[in-house]
Parts: sequence; C-alpha cells; structure tokens
Amino acid sequence: MEVNDIIKPENLVYQKSRLMAEKQFNFCPGCGHGVVVRTIAEVIEEMGIEHDVIGISPVGCSVFLYDFYKFDVVEAAHGRACAVATGIKRVQPDKFVFTYQGDGDLAAIGTGETMHACNRGENIVIVFINNGIYGMTGGQMAPTTLEGMKTTTCPRGRDVKTMGYPLNITPLLAQLDGVCYVTRHSVHTPANVRKLKKALRQAFENQRDKKGTSIVEVVSNCNSGWGLSPKAANDWMVENMFKKYPLGDMKVDGKLVMDMNAPR
Repeated sequence: MEVNDIIKPENLVYQKSRLMAEKQFNFCPGCGHGVVVRTIAEVIEEMGIEHDVIGISPVGCSVFLYDFYKFDVVEAAHGRACAVATGIKRVQPDKFVFTYQGDGDLAAIGTGETMHACNRGENIVIVFINNGIYGMTGGQMAPTTLEGMKTTTCPRGRDVKTMGYPLNITPLLAQLDGVCYVTRHSVHTPANVRKLKKALRQAFENQRDKKGTSIVEVVSNCNSGWGLSPKAANDWMVENMFKKYPLGDMKVDGKLVMDMNAPR
C-alpha cells in the first residue's frame, strides 16, 4: 500500500478541527489543556456556530487561548472572565459566549464574579479546568489543592488547620437557581474525552435554548506542577483527585441529580 492510499479522504478517520490555528500549543507536554481546547473547537465546528461564538480567556494557562482559535476570543483580567462574558452576552445576546478558566481564576480571585454570574443565571457556558494547582505561575497552592498535597507554597502539604479545606466549588454553584447544567469530566482516556465532548455540546445547546448558566468542569493533571511524568500524573489524578472531585453530572435541566460530595 502506498502512503498516498493511506491519506486519501476516504481513509481519513480523524483530523484537526479547521477552527484550530496553526499556532503550536504552549501547554506542557502531557497536560490536559490541549485536549480540552481542541475538543471545544470540534464541538463549535460540528454545531456550525463559529461565526457566532466568542470565547473569554483570563489569566492563567488559558491566557493565550486567542492564539489557538480562528474564532473570536477576548482577553479578560484575572478572575473577571464571567463579568466580561456577562457584558458581551447582554450586548450581543444572540452570540454563543463561553469562558475558559482555571481553578485559581474561577475559584480564587474570580469567586465573586463566578458566583454572582451563576446566581443571575447569565446565559453563558463556563469551562472550568481543575488541576489542583497554579500551573502557570510556579506550582503554588490553589483553592482546589487537596489536603496534604505538596506545592511550592505548601511544601509540607496542605494543612487544613491553617490553609483551609479544598474548595469544591461546582457543587456550590449547582445549588444556585440560575444554573441549569453542572457536570464534571476528565480527558485522560479516549472514552472520557468523548463524554466531555457530549457535555460541551449539551452546554452550548443549553445556551442556544436560553436555559441559563452551564458549567463544565474538567479535572485535569498538571504533570509539571506535580513533578510527575504525564502517565504518573494521570494515575495520581485518578487515585487522588477523583476521590475529592468525582466525575459525573451534578445538575441537569435545572434539577440536582447527584450529591457530588458523597463518598463513592
């Protein structure tokens, strides 16, 4: 078989979304961010809404999001993504508006903006990447850092007596009346990526149908910040992160469907 036979259109089973730019990712090799960014592009392309979508990228590992997409992306100050998304959506209500935020941005400096946007039921999609650490700025403790987990700012491990407990913020947001959809996924296996893609599509369809705020959390690894190989980081995530942040739907069509704090 010739090489040209392999790459004929009829033999093609997968390719990069046409909405992805030619810019190479600056995410660390093995990180889940690249998979999530690509999956969002696939959903937007399949829905045919690229001319009507606006992404919001605040400070953090998401800061260069505008380099990777061929559709509109607006930069926001640290923690202010939901506030910027609110303004854009209200001025252009027919646009599909989504934020792409890390745990430091959404659950620390941006807690207030996130909470109140969700409480108002702003008709936006929030994509939340939770890797339990400040990945971009040196591996410091984040609100979602697990108890006992070591970071550069808690080298002996997170001590809840002085540093507080990990903030499991999405179940809190699910309690708000303005929130219609809350779900938590991962991208460490192909099956999980497919589940995330389905959830992202549901979130954008909710926005199309004006149902209120949709939140898609992705529990991801940070192999650089955790000081592990990509495989070891994924294994550690499964063994440790999923216990505190179990995967699954929390709220669907405005109804709570699972207690995400319950032991599993």
